[in-house]
Amino acid sequence: MKKQCTAKEGYDVFRWFLDAAERGNAYAQFNLGRIYKAGDGVARDEAKAFEWMSKAAAQGLAYAQNQLGAMYYYGRGVEQDDEQAVHWFRRAARQGDASAQQNLGQMYRKGRGVPHSDDIALACFCRAAEQGLASAQTLVGEAYCHGWGVARNYPMALAWFRKAALQNDANAQLHLGLMYKHARGVARSEAQAVAWFRQAAAQEDPVAQRLVGVAYAEGLGVARDPRRAFAWLLRAAEQEDADAQFNLGVMLANGRGVERDDETAFTWYHRAAKAGHALAQYNLGGLYARGRGVGRDEKMALEWYRRAAEQGTPHAQFNVAVMYANGHGVAKDDVLAAAWYRSAAEQGDASAQNNLGVMYANGLGVDRDDVQAVDWYGRAAEQGHALAQFNLGGMYGSGRGVERDPAQSFMWLTLAAQAGDVAAVSNRRRMSLAMSPQTIEAARELVRKWRDARPAPCRAPRKRAVE
Repeated sequence: MKKQCTAKEGYDVFRWFLDAAERGNAYAQFNLGRIYKAGDGVARDEAKAFEWMSKAAAQGLAYAQNQLGAMYYYGRGVEQDDEQAVHWFRRAARQGDASAQQNLGQMYRKGRGVPHSDDIALACFCRAAEQGLASAQTLVGEAYCHGWGVARNYPMALAWFRKAALQNDANAQLHLGLMYKHARGVARSEAQAVAWFRQAAAQEDPVAQRLVGVAYAEGLGVARDPRRAFAWLLRAAEQEDADAQFNLGVMLANGRGVERDDETAFTWYHRAAKAGHALAQYNLGGLYARGRGVGRDEKMALEWYRRAAEQGTPHAQFNVAVMYANGHGVAKDDVLAAAWYRSAAEQGDASAQNNLGVMYANGLGVDRDDVQAVDWYGRAAEQGHALAQFNLGGMYGSGRGVERDPAQSFMWLTLAAQAGDVAAVSNRRRMSLAMSPQTIEAARELVRKWRDARPAPCRAPRKRAVE
């Protein structure tokens, strides 16, 4: 009985609006447009929604003008038209409609239907913000935070974010948390950051949910709790937050706070990778390469490594190079291997620098060039790459690409040997038999100076490639 009454009441409301709209009542026309747009008690019909909204807008009703602008913007019930969207947003904005002022600002911000102008966009946002529109207050805060249309001013950004956050605007709460996290306009406080992230997360903001998850995973502002971390990351991941999906994959693949599960890790990496997340693509390639959570498939490994590599991920570029160099999952191609090693090497990847040196030393995929080999070995060796130190020691010992220098050779072999390179240990021992005590002492002094300039321990290389 209740449903029948409710349906009848809804129909009566519709009939009242229809009768009033046909008599020219602008408010009834606007409400009739909303009913058709939402399909509230009638079949959803965006064309009819547009028709009635247009009639109300033509009579000067600001609410309808703003809605009509939105319909042109999204192409709902009418062909998409940015210039018409701007026209109707501007007409409503001139009447003081805060939502239209914000929408007009967004058109200037994005350069849609009007020339791009951060200055005009900010002026529009400020008019809406001063009327108390929380989303516009957040946009003003973003402008001050990033310096869009105004000089960067973190205290002003903080003030606007706070106004909107206190109105429970989730985006403002997220930004306010980031201000505390990164000490922008306020003293750094991980606890305050998490508190604001949590408020936004409760409103289902996926970025905030992910940041709460990260806070629990790393113990930032809250006690470390891997299970809570996983729960928050899962909520964000289910909303297609690619970073959260990647982080879930990491937790599952490594058994961090949860039982290790390679198959589920593969699922989350795959979802993030399809969304274009470079590190997820790299890790997904690793799962295919090792056959973890999925059947071993070198071609698929190469495919995902390549996607990450094309986004500039140096480890992925290195792995693509290794696969071309060794013919894994693809025909052997030294030219492409050298090109990918160079891409990673130029980003400072020590293993890629060493391997590019090997390519030059042996003329693989590039013209043989001992000077270039020494240069790339040197870059990697300075980073503490043991194999590059061994290779560089050999170049100094034989005088290839550099003037022969037994002290320099012994120095680099010593560093490589101390880092655990077995070949360097034997070569250093053999070399010491033919060296004078003075040369050995000079080499040891070079080692001491090198170590004094680098107090931090060096990382071991991932891959081995020797001449």
